[in-house]
Amino acid sequence: MTAVAETRPAALAGRTELGRITVADSVVTKIAAQAAAENPDAGAAAARVLGHAVPGAGHLGVRGTDLHALPKTTVQVDGSKAYVSLEIAVRWSASVADVTGQVRRHVRGRVRELAGLEVDEVHIVVAGLATDITPPSRVR
Repeated sequence: MTAVAETRPAALAGRTELGRITVADSVVTKIAAQAAAENPDAGAAAARVLGHAVPGAGHLGVRGTDLHALPKTTVQVDGSKAYVSLEIAVRWSASVADVTGQVRRHVRGRVRELAGLEVDEVHIVVAGLATDITPPSRVR
């Protein structure tokens, strides 16, 4: 007689047959930020004040444009649904529409897979353009 391994679907947030599962907003925020950063063409956008980037503010603890850093992310969880907002930078010459579409799909999938939540909305603001171009020096 062969034993068949029972496979259970991943537990979903909310009420289950064993009790209630609650996933904190902060946990979902970290999952969503990491999922967005897994795209090589997306990352953290520079901090902005009154619509202008704040260059050189990294030493003050303010984030700069960095494709290897986690983007600014906020999440609201309502029962078994999540609403995600991301502020990202996109690598120069990559299609903004393609990158945001890939990020949106990946964030939805990872939050569903890891937290058991359905993501109703992923709002993405592209607030920066990451270039590898070094600006010319101002002093000669």
